[in-house]
Amino acid sequence: MKTLFVTLAVVFAASNLEIDQLGIGQKAPKTELKMQDISRKAFSLADLKQENGICVIFSCNTCPYVIGWEDRYNEIYEACKKDGIGFVLVNSNEAKRNGEDSMAKMQEHAKEKGYAQFAYVVDENSVLADAFGATKTPDVFLFNGNMELVYKGAMDDNMKDRAAVAEPYLKNALEALTAGKAIDPAETKAIGCSIKRNS
Repeated sequence: MKTLFVTLAVVFAASNLEIDQLGIGQKAPKTELKMQDISRKAFSLADLKQENGICVIFSCNTCPYVIGWEDRYNEIYEACKKDGIGFVLVNSNEAKRNGEDSMAKMQEHAKEKGYAQFAYVVDENSVLADAFGATKTPDVFLFNGNMELVYKGAMDDNMKDRAAVAEPYLKNALEALTAGKAIDPAETKAIGCSIKRNS
């Protein structure tokens, strides 16, 4: 009986573990980590960063939340490009690397969704996700020109209907960053599927 209680306690504790997430104002970690893009070239965040920063979105191919929001990716990319901010999608689903989140499937998905103009990279062994404390797809991290985190969380407040968005959090954050204004809110709750790490 004692063994059962100990086992249950360990399982309960493990299920409630939380990854420490990067805080607002902190510097981006692992900026020199090379990750393979769907083009088969390797890029780091340092390579992809532009003068005014970089927008990093942890994404994947099949999560319903990603599918709901990804019709906004190209628009966000264009806004970033216009304002000298880098943009990258990061696939950290290591546990699904031999299936739905393989490189071949990423290439297919990118072609279907028109991602060819920006980087969509493989985060092997979820190294970048672990360093960021990213837990969801999609999970947004926006950094300024000094690679300091200025916004994290959701893209906006309506995954199902872009026309019904009332709070375009990321778009507002990008505009504030470019204008040198305070970002408010600087943090929202990321809603999505869990990143599929290897156990």
